[in-house]
Amino acid sequence: MAEIKTVGVIGAGQMGAGIAHVCALAGYSVRLHDVSADRISAGLAAIERNMNRQAARGMITVEALQGAVPRITAAVTPAEVGDTDLVIEAATEDEAVKKIIFRSLTDHLRPDTLLASNTSSISITRLASVTDRPEKFIGLHFMNPVPLMKLVEIIRGIATDPATYENAVDFAKSLGKTTANAEDFPAFIVNRVLVPMINEAIYTLYEGVGTVDAIDTALKLGANHPMGPLELGDFIGLDTVLAIMNVLHDGLADSKYRPCPLLVKYVEAGWLGRKAGRGFYDYRGETPVPTR
Repeated sequence: MAEIKTVGVIGAGQMGAGIAHVCALAGYSVRLHDVSADRISAGLAAIERNMNRQAARGMITVEALQGAVPRITAAVTPAEVGDTDLVIEAATEDEAVKKIIFRSLTDHLRPDTLLASNTSSISITRLASVTDRPEKFIGLHFMNPVPLMKLVEIIRGIATDPATYENAVDFAKSLGKTTANAEDFPAFIVNRVLVPMINEAIYTLYEGVGTVDAIDTALKLGANHPMGPLELGDFIGLDTVLAIMNVLHDGLADSKYRPCPLLVKYVEAGWLGRKAGRGFYDYRGETPVPTR
């Protein structure tokens, strides 16, 4: 089995930065890559802010913080990120984009480099097929926010070698995560269950069964959920929710996975949730206010 010491992360947004964050705290040398130097810089700054917040709350020691921050460096070119033991792709949930990334990365990888995707819904087998090493390709689906959430779903493609799988499990456990194995079906386990629930909550709003506040309050107090489904959709990003529903609808050909028209309308409006300032709540003021 390959020994993993260096990790390349492609995508410096919320998920990629979170993955780099936990890898550095676990002692790995991390190279963070994105399409522009500005995005990499923003990702590095977010990681340092979040680590400082953890240290201030006593979740990590100051020594751990001081050791982890220098372990993460900017990788401006694909060659820099490819010269690692494991590369984790954490780009937007768009199959075409992910395939472009993996195709462009092929010429810059060492022969022994393992590849992983943080996709939350897309076929690992299909993503692996555009690479030169489907046997060394696996799904590592981290939960958001990565530094706080304990689960990593591990998904094998049809060609994934047993050694790649064992490496992936050991790696995830070294980050302090618990693993759950999922078969390579659309949306795997977590999002196969979670995202249709959010979509159904949006239908409940769309059909006038309840207001935003009533729906979220009902699920928080009636089902003991820490966050209401509409609030959770905003947190995930409504564009991501829609992308996962489309993967489910297309991949399983079942009308129960049809995206709610109201979800489509919000995404078309650019009301994507917290990251856009508006979704099912308006976040531009001091406290979030329902938008319907």
